[in-house]
Amino acid sequence: MNKPFALTIVFFTLSLVHSFTFAQRYKSKPITGLLGAFGAEVALVKESLTKSKTVVVDGITFTTGRIGKQRVVVAETGIGKVNAAMTTALMLDHFRPKRVLFTGIAGGTNPDLQPGDIVIAGQTAHHDYGSITDKNTPTRQTRNAITREFNPVYFPADSVLMRLAENVVKTVSLEGIPLASGGVSDRPVKVMTGTVVTGDVFVASPEKVKNLRADFKADATEMEGAAVAQVCYQIQVPHLIIRSLSDRADAEAHIAYDKFYPTAARNSAKLVIALVKAL
Repeated sequence: MNKPFALTIVFFTLSLVHSFTFAQRYKSKPITGLLGAFGAEVALVKESLTKSKTVVVDGITFTTGRIGKQRVVVAETGIGKVNAAMTTALMLDHFRPKRVLFTGIAGGTNPDLQPGDIVIAGQTAHHDYGSITDKNTPTRQTRNAITREFNPVYFPADSVLMRLAENVVKTVSLEGIPLASGGVSDRPVKVMTGTVVTGDVFVASPEKVKNLRADFKADATEMEGAAVAQVCYQIQVPHLIIRSLSDRADAEAHIAYDKFYPTAARNSAKLVIALVKAL
């Protein structure tokens, strides 16, 4: 056997061993992980549980129970990417969920969307991450700590969960946003599958919204989704991020957020609950 061929065999074998080891690293259990950034986003989900039980892992409170016939574990991540990644990692390590769903609110960056509308994240990305490669080439790609390879800029949602959500939402009664007059908007809640971008900043700037649309074609922006998606992607756990808009991420975002986030949080939670029941 010549030396180049032998080396090829060795490298191929090592590659297979690495792939097999990586694929076998995470062994899931028949339970679904449900996450939200703060109390209002997970309250409805917790209220829907039966046979609930509280488990504290390294100071983070997880609530297990059932939604319909499905076993679930629910947790509040806290706001921001580090908190979201930490809670996701603890959930995966301790409970080994088969899939992870994230429910919550976001700022709308797509001009066709209004508060109360829903974005099912077909993909998520970090809008505040950037680095220079060894070849001095700028990139928005994070690096996978397990494989040492670059992650994609956009973390794709699990296609099965995404399609199921698109079908299930047609059966869910979503709330319209209250008008200033006290009535309810006649405009039906719009639901779309799109791009959600994540950064450690509450966006309240028309200029920033313009940049996010130009750079990422973003439909919504928030502070946790891509962190959850990256952890799940690297551990190879199916995930889906669902966001209901509380504002339009513009100069009036803080005012709109205070007014509309309860309705937005309920709409997102309703979809996630219905999605779990349909699994």
